[in-house]
Amino acid sequence: MSSMTIGPIASTATDPSERSALLFWMIFTGLSIFAVVLLWRFGLIHLMLTSDRTYISSVIAVLYLVTCGHCFLRTRSIAREGAAARRCRAVLAAPEGSKVLDASAPALPRGLVRDHIESLVTKAAAQDYRPVDQTLLLRTLADRLRGSNGFGAFVSDTLMKLGLLGTIIGFIIMLAPIAGLDAADKVAMRSSMGLMSDGMAVAMYTTLAGLVGSILVRIQYYMLDAATQRVFSDAVVLTETYVTPVLERKGAGNEGAGTSS
Repeated sequence: MSSMTIGPIASTATDPSERSALLFWMIFTGLSIFAVVLLWRFGLIHLMLTSDRTYISSVIAVLYLVTCGHCFLRTRSIAREGAAARRCRAVLAAPEGSKVLDASAPALPRGLVRDHIESLVTKAAAQDYRPVDQTLLLRTLADRLRGSNGFGAFVSDTLMKLGLLGTIIGFIIMLAPIAGLDAADKVAMRSSMGLMSDGMAVAMYTTLAGLVGSILVRIQYYMLDAATQRVFSDAVVLTETYVTPVLERKGAGNEGAGTSS
């Protein structure tokens, strides 16, 4: 009775955490869009775009939107891999699930986890089903699951550097009129003060845009990396629980048949 209740509880406990990657991204993006709408409503975004004569803030915004699209595609891909891993686990955990590992059996659900299992079976067959060390195969699986997730760290660093570049350009614009400033010329003083104000606006707005964009990108890709790690951990548990023991039993059976013959 207890064994029948523990199984469903365990599966339902793991499913929400594995499926939450895309949901978390959508919640985070929805909150970000809501914040942007509020800032636009109060005119702060329009003020930033019009005050930044270097258009660095616009470049940061466009790059951030492109990165959000990339993060969405990667999150959806990881969510699909997680679903495929769950289906593989359900198939292998069935009473006759070990037969799926035979060449004549129906294939497992398509995905990187299935490819890893097929590589593991091929490697075990090539070495006569001796104990299989899947360390190298797991490294390959981790790299394939991670994919282009490193793009997020690159963009986050780039946004920060663009913000610093805007800061430097803004200070250059602000300090340029001081060299030829004549304190007796009130008209020149007034125009110099205007240029200094414009330079300060460029420095502050670009720095703000770069910092905010970098932080938001970091948060998105942190959630993506966490979801990727969960899928990889599930793949490790799946192979160590349902695949490797079956392959080792085959090796033991072959050795026993050879000894008896």
